[in-house]
Amino acid sequence: MNGLTVKELVRRARKARDRGSWTQACEAYKAALDAATVPPGMKLDRADVDRGAFDPAEIAGELGLCELELRKYRDAAEHLTWSLERDWALPSQLQERFLTGQRKAAFYVVELVLSVDPPDAEILIDGQKIGRTARTYKLFLEPGRHMVRARAPGREDGFHAFNGEPGDRQEISMKLSGPAVSSAKEAPAVPKTASASPAVRPKEPGPWASWPGTLRIGGIGLTAATASLGAVFMVRASTADGDLDERNKKLDAAGVSRGVCREQPKPATCSELTRLRRDRDLFAGLGTAMVVTSGVVGAATVASFFTDFSFLRTEPTKARLALIPTVAPAQVSLVAHGAW
Repeated sequence: MNGLTVKELVRRARKARDRGSWTQACEAYKAALDAATVPPGMKLDRADVDRGAFDPAEIAGELGLCELELRKYRDAAEHLTWSLERDWALPSQLQERFLTGQRKAAFYVVELVLSVDPPDAEILIDGQKIGRTARTYKLFLEPGRHMVRARAPGREDGFHAFNGEPGDRQEISMKLSGPAVSSAKEAPAVPKTASASPAVRPKEPGPWASWPGTLRIGGIGLTAATASLGAVFMVRASTADGDLDERNKKLDAAGVSRGVCREQPKPATCSELTRLRRDRDLFAGLGTAMVVTSGVVGAATVASFFTDFSFLRTEPTKARLALIPTVAPAQVSLVAHGAW
């Protein structure tokens, strides 16, 4: 693509994008962004656009949308965020498109907001240098464990390790203090945490800290209780059945027919037999019901450990589902995205 102007590169990128050739569109937009000569911070007016000029903010945003289609979420989040930070150069329609895309990309990566003192300290993420210096960095990383290292002449090195989940936002503040480690020696084998601890950030709730955990505890308790009651009722039914059988044997030994209770007048023994049958049937029914209930509740409780309830959270995290409201001049809509 050497020798092509920014206008030609953007035209080529748009054609590739319109026909769904995202890789070609991405390459053309990258070349156009590299070739853009408008200095960052310089705002283009309408006349500049009419003459075919393109602001890097617009090119970076379109590049980010192409990277989003290619599932290059980290690159997409970086380019779209960079573009939106210069939103004064973008019309409102592009701002809405880029903002929606940026939220989708950020859903799959880890956002790191890093503050460093002194601001000219060299920053390394997982051993890779960040090619600029600033007091505050806004970076996007792949999910997983990362090590941040800051170093500056005359200061002790600062270290901070963290584990990032998709959709997380990590805020870290590092202040390097002296004296510095001797230049003839390597950094300490065991990294020291920077003197300023990271901003307080709530920990992810454990499996028992949220309402699903409360229901699981209740399910376990209810399963145990119903199983115990079922066992007690079944034992009581068995006892009543044993008493009934013993009474019937005594009647047989006395030469009394068991059908005597169907005749009038009924012997006094018949009322006792009726009571024993009623108790046996009642406790057997209750015991069976309790055992069945215990099995149902226990099965539901076990199933809950294999069910992800995080999709009910208001923020997209590992639930892999997010709802993003978007507003345009003529319509209001809700964009849903995630992974299934």
